Amino acid sequence: MNNHFVPIYKRLFEKYRDMILNHQLAAGDRIDSINEIQKIHNVSRETAKIVLKLLASDGYIVQHPGKGSFVADLRPREKIWGIILPFYSAQYEALFQHILNRAATLDRELRLFVDNNSWEEEIRLVGKLIGEACEAVIVVPTLDESKTAEFYRRLSPRESFVILADHTMAGSFFSYVVQSYDLGLRRALEYLLDKCNGTVAFVRNITGMGRNLVQELMEGTYIEIMESERPRRQQCILDRLSSINADVVRKQNIQGLFCCDDGDALRITGRLREQGISMGTDLHLVSYGNTEFARFMTPSITSIDPHPEAMAQKIVAIIQDHLSGGRTDMSQYVMGPELVVRDT
Repeated sequence: MNNHFVPIYKRLFEKYRDMILNHQLAAGDRIDSINEIQKIHNVSRETAKIVLKLLASDGYIVQHPGKGSFVADLRPREKIWGIILPFYSAQYEALFQHILNRAATLDRELRLFVDNNSWEEEIRLVGKLIGEACEAVIVVPTLDESKTAEFYRRLSPRESFVILADHTMAGSFFSYVVQSYDLGLRRALEYLLDKCNGTVAFVRNITGMGRNLVQELMEGTYIEIMESERPRRQQCILDRLSSINADVVRKQNIQGLFCCDDGDALRITGRLREQGISMGTDLHLVSYGNTEFARFMTPSITSIDPHPEAMAQKIVAIIQDHLSGGRTDMSQYVMGPELVVRDT
């Protein structure tokens, strides 16, 4: 076809595309800006914008506002999935194992990383795995996402597929599969308030690793429910696990306890039993996680089950859909936790 009849924007698009495909421009190289395209090719600003838009929409370039446009990495992706955890816990171990089992059936290698609840390390690890051309990166965010939200919004869809898991306070523009900690707490308190006439206390999980937005959400829900259901009674939030003993329970007339973590519940139930408190009779307790701590403890612990297997199944299904060419940029699912009643 005579070039005279091909629109100038299309000719320029094909010129830049061929330069990328022929490796005249390498991955990461900065491509001409709108102003540079205007000047070099003597075209209008609108034409230059269309050229860059077409290159971006077809995945040849990555645009970073304020920085410019850069050649995307077109290398084949490695059959490797990374999973990044803020710390290692029984609850996260269950999620990891279920994802690992499903990845193995798809002939994918799963690599585990722990960022110690550091947002800088989380970003570094995500960047490292993208740089290594991994197919997918599964991230359980740090407990304070205020520093990472903008980083995730800037990621290119042509890079490794990144999906958030378990919780997110700032992932409204991102693919995620999370659990509703808020709903889990509501179900726990509904159970405890039905069982207890006395004080129902909230036990903080003190990790010593900075701000915990998930726990702040749960505390807010606890206060809201208690003000609604027990308006004349003072809320009771306990933030020192070591201070919870039989004297505190009796003096404050605590008949119900909610623990943010099964491990904390294990310590509390053992200590109070040793001090003469009958679990399930004198005191009712619910914890979060439904891990082996809850199931195998004597007495077994009433716990909120976040369904890690179902969460893993959905995460893997979204990754598969993305790898098959499906649109997954707004694949967002919230799993409903379930109360599992046991001896406490």
